[in-house]
Amino acid sequence: MTSLHIAVLMGGWSAEREVSLMSGAGVADALESLGHRVTRIDMDRDVAARLAEARPDLVFNALHGTPGEDGSVQGLLDLMGLRYTHSGLATSVIAIDKVLTKQVLVPHGIPMPGGRIVKSADIHQADPLQRPYVLKPVNEGSSVGVAIVTEGGNYGNPIGRDVIGPWQEFDELLAEPYIRGRELTTAVLGTRALGVTELKPKSGWYDYDAKYTDGMTEHVFPAQIPDEIAEACKSLALEAHRLLGCKGASRSDFRWDDERGVDGLFLLEVNTQPGMTPLSLVPEQARHVGMSYPALVQAIVDEAIGAAVDGDPAP
Repeated sequence: MTSLHIAVLMGGWSAEREVSLMSGAGVADALESLGHRVTRIDMDRDVAARLAEARPDLVFNALHGTPGEDGSVQGLLDLMGLRYTHSGLATSVIAIDKVLTKQVLVPHGIPMPGGRIVKSADIHQADPLQRPYVLKPVNEGSSVGVAIVTEGGNYGNPIGRDVIGPWQEFDELLAEPYIRGRELTTAVLGTRALGVTELKPKSGWYDYDAKYTDGMTEHVFPAQIPDEIAEACKSLALEAHRLLGCKGASRSDFRWDDERGVDGLFLLEVNTQPGMTPLSLVPEQARHVGMSYPALVQAIVDEAIGAAVDGDPAP
């Protein structure tokens, strides 16, 4: 294995900053254990100058959310001629936008929930969909700003202007029908789907706190589901990874209505910068299939070194 100088980009200023710092610290430690020289960079507005000074062989992108996951950093690194891990500019722009993702994947037969963009101001007049439904930002990850609106919930009917929710932070939201059932997720590494995990929050649903607070969610791997559902998850995750042009690791999140069989399986989103924290799902699935955390990090590095920088979606 060739020793490289790798800059690990982490932190930044998104809502997922703390998660990114944990991911970046784990990645940097793993790279050093493998014999690589590592420069840790907590991204700020001077990131271009800091990268130019470091002159790394490769940038390991451990950022989550904007601007590290939406194509902004990818465009910067392209202009600087620096190789980097994970997906390229075009893929990142599309995958972080839930509407654009639907436009790419649904015509190819990937089942995703319907829905539409609504003005936040309008939801205080009338519900955009029949309850129950979900409201979420168009381009945030880690369940940031997601609200499940039910008949008996605490948001009011119509939703109150003063009630805490994503409508106070975002001018527009994506409204989708609520899919009852079970939370499933599949990691893809290169051309391999690692498996299917079922996520069982101890209370409520799988929100930001449930994702990143130890003990709040039970991870069941392999998920105790019929073989046809497990195979469908892996097949859909691989196809979404391919259609979007993802590189390195991605993670596809699903909801499965277990009263409807395979017709009840829906892809919710594809995460092109999945977490690499101790509680994150990609390292966990990799570990279950015999791949250590450092080996996972090295596999992501290997693909980045051997692949083209940009990852345009497949036609």
